[in-house]
Amino acid sequence: MRVFVTGATGFIGSAIVAELVSAGHEVLGLARSDASAAALVSAGAMVHRGSLEDHESLREGAATSDGVIHTAFIHDFSQFEANALIDRKAITVMLDALEGSGKPFVGASGTMLSVLHTETPEDEQVSVGGPGAIRAGSDALVIQAAKRGVKSSVVRLTPTVHGRGDKAFVPRMIELARNNGFAAYIGEGANRWPAVHRIDAAHLFCLGLQSAPAGSVLTAVAENGIEMRAIAETIAKGLGIPARSIAPEEAEAYFGWLAFFISIDNFTQVNTVTAGLGWQPTQLGLLDDMIQNGYFNA
Repeated sequence: MRVFVTGATGFIGSAIVAELVSAGHEVLGLARSDASAAALVSAGAMVHRGSLEDHESLREGAATSDGVIHTAFIHDFSQFEANALIDRKAITVMLDALEGSGKPFVGASGTMLSVLHTETPEDEQVSVGGPGAIRAGSDALVIQAAKRGVKSSVVRLTPTVHGRGDKAFVPRMIELARNNGFAAYIGEGANRWPAVHRIDAAHLFCLGLQSAPAGSVLTAVAENGIEMRAIAETIAKGLGIPARSIAPEEAEAYFGWLAFFISIDNFTQVNTVTAGLGWQPTQLGLLDDMIQNGYFNA
Protein backbone atom coordinates (compact mmCIF):
# COMPACT_ATOMS: atom_id res chain seq x y z
CA MET A 1 0.00 0.00 0.00
CA ARG A 2 0.92 3.63 -0.41
CA VAL A 3 0.16 5.14 3.01
CA PHE A 4 -0.08 8.84 3.82
CA VAL A 5 1.08 9.42 7.41
CA THR A 6 0.69 12.71 9.28
CA GLY A 7 2.84 13.21 12.35
CA ALA A 8 5.26 10.89 10.58
CA THR A 9 8.34 12.08 12.43
CA GLY A 10 6.62 12.29 15.82
CA PHE A 11 6.91 10.05 18.85
CA ILE A 12 4.37 7.48 17.65
CA GLY A 13 4.34 8.39 13.97
CA SER A 14 8.03 7.59 13.50
CA ALA A 15 7.42 4.09 14.92
CA ILE A 16 4.46 3.67 12.56
CA VAL A 17 6.61 4.68 9.59
CA ALA A 18 9.33 2.21 10.60
CA GLU A 19 6.83 -0.66 10.79
CA LEU A 20 5.14 0.22 7.50
CA VAL A 21 8.45 0.52 5.64
CA SER A 22 9.67 -2.75 7.17
CA ALA A 23 6.49 -4.46 5.93
CA GLY A 24 7.13 -3.25 2.38
CA HIS A 25 4.61 -0.43 2.20
CA GLU A 26 5.34 2.86 0.46
CA VAL A 27 5.07 5.67 3.01
CA LEU A 28 4.29 9.27 2.15
CA GLY A 29 5.08 11.33 5.25
CA LEU A 30 3.81 14.83 5.91
CA ALA A 31 6.72 17.19 6.64
CA ARG A 32 6.51 20.88 7.50
CA SER A 33 10.27 21.44 7.90
CA ASP A 34 13.54 20.50 6.26
CA ALA A 35 14.54 18.58 9.38
CA SER A 36 11.35 16.48 9.23
CA ALA A 37 11.87 15.88 5.52
CA ALA A 38 15.42 14.67 6.14
CA ALA A 39 14.24 12.35 8.92
CA LEU A 40 11.62 10.82 6.61
CA VAL A 41 14.15 10.19 3.86
CA SER A 42 16.47 8.57 6.41
CA ALA A 43 13.58 6.33 7.52
CA GLY A 44 12.93 5.16 3.98
CA ALA A 45 9.78 7.23 3.41
CA MET A 46 8.83 9.75 0.76
CA VAL A 47 8.32 13.39 1.67
CA HIS A 48 5.08 15.31 1.25
CA ARG A 49 5.54 18.94 2.29
CA GLY A 50 2.72 20.61 4.16
CA SER A 51 1.08 21.08 7.56
CA LEU A 52 -2.24 20.57 9.33
CA GLU A 53 -3.32 24.01 8.15
CA ASP A 54 -2.29 23.41 4.51
CA HIS A 55 -5.55 21.83 3.40
CA GLU A 56 -4.61 21.44 -0.25
CA SER A 57 -1.52 19.48 0.76
CA LEU A 58 -3.59 17.24 3.04
CA ARG A 59 -6.19 16.69 0.35
CA GLU A 60 -3.54 15.69 -2.19
CA GLY A 61 -1.73 13.40 0.22
CA ALA A 62 -4.92 11.53 1.11
CA ALA A 63 -6.33 11.36 -2.42
CA THR A 64 -3.14 9.96 -3.95
CA SER A 65 -2.67 7.24 -1.33
CA ASP A 66 -4.26 3.87 -0.59
CA GLY A 67 -4.84 4.76 3.04
CA VAL A 68 -4.18 7.38 5.72
CA ILE A 69 -2.85 7.22 9.28
CA HIS A 70 -3.36 10.53 11.07
CA THR A 71 -1.31 11.07 14.24
CA ALA A 72 -0.34 14.74 13.91
CA PHE A 73 -1.56 17.18 16.55
CA ILE A 74 -0.22 20.53 17.75
CA HIS A 75 0.69 19.77 21.37
CA ASP A 76 0.43 23.24 22.86
CA PHE A 77 -1.91 22.91 25.84
CA SER A 78 -2.11 26.69 26.25
CA GLN A 79 -3.93 26.76 22.90
CA PHE A 80 -5.63 23.38 23.17
CA GLU A 81 -9.07 24.39 21.89
CA ALA A 82 -7.67 26.21 18.86
CA ASN A 83 -5.38 23.29 18.05
CA ALA A 84 -8.23 20.79 18.41
CA LEU A 85 -10.22 22.81 15.87
CA ILE A 86 -7.26 22.86 13.49
CA ASP A 87 -7.11 19.09 13.84
CA ARG A 88 -10.83 18.71 13.17
CA LYS A 89 -10.61 20.77 9.97
CA ALA A 90 -7.62 18.70 8.82
CA ILE A 91 -9.54 15.47 9.46
CA THR A 92 -12.54 16.82 7.54
CA VAL A 93 -10.38 17.64 4.51
CA MET A 94 -8.77 14.19 4.41
CA LEU A 95 -12.04 12.33 4.92
CA ASP A 96 -13.65 14.37 2.14
CA ALA A 97 -10.78 13.34 -0.14
CA LEU A 98 -11.39 9.66 0.69
CA GLU A 99 -15.19 9.71 0.51
CA GLY A 100 -16.63 6.79 -1.45
CA SER A 101 -13.22 5.20 -2.00
CA GLY A 102 -13.42 2.39 0.57
CA LYS A 103 -9.89 3.29 1.61
CA PRO A 104 -8.82 3.12 5.28
CA PHE A 105 -8.36 6.15 7.49
CA VAL A 106 -7.00 5.61 11.01
CA GLY A 107 -7.19 8.54 13.40
CA ALA A 108 -5.74 9.08 16.87
CA SER A 109 -7.70 9.80 20.01
CA GLY A 110 -7.45 9.14 23.74
CA THR A 111 -8.90 6.83 26.37
CA MET A 112 -9.57 9.90 28.52
CA LEU A 113 -12.38 10.78 26.12
CA SER A 114 -14.22 7.68 27.28
CA VAL A 115 -16.69 8.02 30.12
CA LEU A 116 -14.66 8.34 33.29
CA HIS A 117 -14.60 5.69 36.02
CA THR A 118 -15.86 2.93 33.72
CA GLU A 119 -14.45 -0.58 33.76
CA THR A 120 -16.62 -1.81 30.90
CA PRO A 121 -14.40 -2.68 27.92
CA GLU A 122 -17.17 -2.22 25.36
CA ASP A 123 -18.15 1.24 26.57
CA GLU A 124 -17.33 3.55 23.67
CA GLN A 125 -19.35 6.51 24.83
CA VAL A 126 -17.63 9.87 25.05
CA SER A 127 -17.28 12.11 28.07
CA VAL A 128 -18.83 15.56 27.69
CA GLY A 129 -16.54 17.13 30.31
CA GLY A 130 -12.89 17.97 30.69
CA PRO A 131 -10.35 19.78 28.53
CA GLY A 132 -10.16 16.96 25.99
CA ALA A 133 -13.87 16.80 25.27
CA ILE A 134 -13.58 19.07 22.25
CA ARG A 135 -11.75 16.23 20.49
CA ALA A 136 -14.85 14.08 20.80
CA GLY A 137 -16.26 15.79 17.72
CA SER A 138 -13.22 14.70 15.74
CA ASP A 139 -13.74 11.12 16.93
CA ALA A 140 -17.31 11.27 15.71
CA LEU A 141 -16.25 12.58 12.30
CA VAL A 142 -13.92 9.64 11.80
CA ILE A 143 -16.34 7.00 13.05
CA GLN A 144 -19.25 8.38 11.01
CA ALA A 145 -17.12 8.47 7.86
CA ALA A 146 -17.85 4.75 7.57
CA LYS A 147 -21.28 5.81 6.27
CA ARG A 148 -19.56 7.85 3.57
CA GLY A 149 -17.60 4.98 2.08
CA VAL A 150 -14.42 5.33 4.12
CA LYS A 151 -12.98 2.38 6.04
CA SER A 152 -12.46 4.57 9.07
CA SER A 153 -11.29 3.76 12.59
CA VAL A 154 -9.98 5.53 15.67
CA VAL A 155 -7.15 4.36 17.92
CA ARG A 156 -7.68 5.59 21.48
CA LEU A 157 -4.31 6.10 23.11
CA THR A 158 -3.62 5.97 26.84
CA PRO A 159 -2.71 9.19 28.71
CA THR A 160 0.87 7.98 28.86
CA VAL A 161 2.35 6.44 25.73
CA HIS A 162 5.87 5.66 26.88
CA GLY A 163 9.24 4.78 25.41
CA ARG A 164 12.47 6.47 24.33
CA GLY A 165 11.83 10.04 23.26
CA ASP A 166 8.76 10.52 25.47
CA LYS A 167 8.16 14.24 26.11
CA ALA A 168 4.62 14.09 27.44
CA PHE A 169 2.92 13.70 30.83
CA VAL A 170 5.38 11.44 32.68
CA PRO A 171 8.48 13.52 31.83
CA ARG A 172 6.56 16.60 32.99
CA MET A 173 5.71 14.83 36.26
CA ILE A 174 9.40 14.00 36.70
CA GLU A 175 10.36 17.62 36.05
CA LEU A 176 7.84 18.83 38.64
CA ALA A 177 9.09 16.31 41.20
CA ARG A 178 12.69 17.37 40.62
CA ASN A 179 11.76 21.04 41.00
CA ASN A 180 9.65 20.49 44.14
CA GLY A 181 11.92 18.02 45.89
CA PHE A 182 9.23 15.34 46.16
CA ALA A 183 6.99 13.29 43.87
CA ALA A 184 3.33 14.02 44.55
CA TYR A 185 0.17 11.99 44.22
CA ILE A 186 -3.32 13.19 45.12
CA GLY A 187 -4.99 11.76 48.21
CA GLU A 188 -4.37 8.02 48.39
CA GLY A 189 -3.14 7.97 44.80
CA ALA A 190 -5.53 5.13 44.02
CA ASN A 191 -6.78 6.60 40.73
CA ARG A 192 -5.39 4.81 37.70
CA TRP A 193 -3.90 5.50 34.29
CA PRO A 194 -3.71 2.89 31.54
CA ALA A 195 -0.45 2.79 29.59
CA VAL A 196 1.05 1.53 26.34
CA HIS A 197 4.52 1.53 24.78
CA ARG A 198 4.96 3.55 21.57
CA ILE A 199 6.03 0.45 19.61
CA ASP A 200 2.91 -1.46 20.64
CA ALA A 201 0.73 1.56 19.88
CA ALA A 202 2.30 1.92 16.45
CA HIS A 203 1.60 -1.73 15.71
CA LEU A 204 -2.08 -1.24 16.49
CA PHE A 205 -2.29 1.68 14.06
CA CYS A 206 -0.82 -0.56 11.36
CA LEU A 207 -3.25 -3.38 12.18
CA GLY A 208 -6.09 -0.86 12.07
CA LEU A 209 -5.02 0.28 8.62
CA GLN A 210 -5.06 -3.27 7.34
CA SER A 211 -7.96 -4.88 9.15
CA ALA A 212 -10.11 -2.64 11.37
CA PRO A 213 -13.85 -2.73 10.54
CA ALA A 214 -15.25 0.52 9.21
CA GLY A 215 -16.47 2.82 11.97
CA SER A 216 -14.60 1.02 14.74
CA VAL A 217 -12.81 2.19 17.88
CA LEU A 218 -9.55 0.49 18.89
CA THR A 219 -8.12 0.71 22.41
CA ALA A 220 -4.32 0.86 22.57
CA VAL A 221 -4.08 -0.36 26.17
CA ALA A 222 -1.27 -2.64 27.34
CA GLU A 223 -1.75 -2.01 31.09
CA ASN A 224 -5.33 -1.42 32.23
CA GLY A 225 -4.64 0.89 35.14
CA ILE A 226 -1.50 1.82 37.08
CA GLU A 227 -2.17 3.63 40.34
CA MET A 228 -0.86 7.18 40.42
CA ARG A 229 0.82 6.45 43.74
CA ALA A 230 2.89 3.73 42.03
CA ILE A 231 3.90 6.17 39.29
CA ALA A 232 4.86 8.80 41.89
CA GLU A 233 6.83 6.23 43.91
CA THR A 234 8.71 5.15 40.78
CA ILE A 235 9.54 8.80 40.07
CA ALA A 236 10.70 9.21 43.67
CA LYS A 237 12.93 6.14 43.39
CA GLY A 238 14.38 7.33 40.11
CA LEU A 239 15.22 10.76 41.48
CA GLY A 240 16.20 9.69 44.99
CA ILE A 241 13.56 11.85 46.65
CA PRO A 242 10.43 11.07 48.73
CA ALA A 243 6.93 10.44 47.39
CA ARG A 244 4.21 12.37 49.20
CA SER A 245 0.43 12.66 49.21
CA ILE A 246 -1.08 16.09 48.62
CA ALA A 247 -4.67 17.19 49.16
CA PRO A 248 -6.91 17.74 46.11
CA GLU A 249 -6.93 21.48 46.76
CA GLU A 250 -3.11 21.50 46.53
CA ALA A 251 -3.02 19.73 43.16
CA GLU A 252 -3.20 22.79 40.93
CA ALA A 253 -0.41 24.57 42.80
CA TYR A 254 1.87 21.54 42.35
CA PHE A 255 0.82 20.20 38.94
CA GLY A 256 -0.49 23.30 37.16
CA TRP A 257 -2.40 22.47 33.96
CA LEU A 258 -1.59 18.80 34.51
CA ALA A 259 -3.70 18.64 37.70
CA PHE A 260 -6.92 17.69 35.89
CA PHE A 261 -5.27 14.76 34.11
CA ILE A 262 -3.43 13.59 37.24
CA SER A 263 -6.72 13.39 39.15
CA ILE A 264 -8.55 11.21 36.62
CA ASP A 265 -9.29 7.53 37.18
CA ASN A 266 -9.07 6.16 33.64
CA PHE A 267 -9.00 2.37 34.07
CA THR A 268 -9.48 1.03 30.54
CA GLN A 269 -9.62 -2.45 29.04
CA VAL A 270 -8.92 -3.61 25.52
CA ASN A 271 -12.21 -3.88 23.66
CA THR A 272 -13.37 -6.83 21.57
CA VAL A 273 -12.62 -5.17 18.22
CA THR A 274 -9.00 -4.58 19.21
CA ALA A 275 -8.55 -8.09 20.55
CA GLY A 276 -10.08 -9.45 17.36
CA LEU A 277 -7.27 -7.92 15.31
CA GLY A 278 -4.79 -10.12 17.18
CA TRP A 279 -2.99 -7.22 18.82
CA GLN A 280 -0.63 -8.44 21.55
CA PRO A 281 1.58 -5.88 23.36
CA THR A 282 5.16 -7.12 23.73
CA GLN A 283 7.12 -4.17 25.13
CA LEU A 284 8.09 -3.17 28.67
CA GLY A 285 5.44 -1.84 31.03
CA LEU A 286 5.49 1.81 32.07
CA LEU A 287 7.19 1.51 35.48
CA ASP A 288 9.96 -0.77 34.21
CA ASP A 289 10.44 1.44 31.16
CA MET A 290 10.83 4.52 33.35
CA ILE A 291 13.56 2.88 35.45
CA GLN A 292 15.43 1.13 32.62
CA ASN A 293 15.32 3.59 29.73
CA GLY A 294 16.57 6.98 30.73
CA TYR A 295 13.49 8.76 32.07
CA PHE A 296 15.55 10.19 34.94
CA ASN A 297 18.54 11.43 32.99
CA ALA A 298 18.92 15.14 33.67
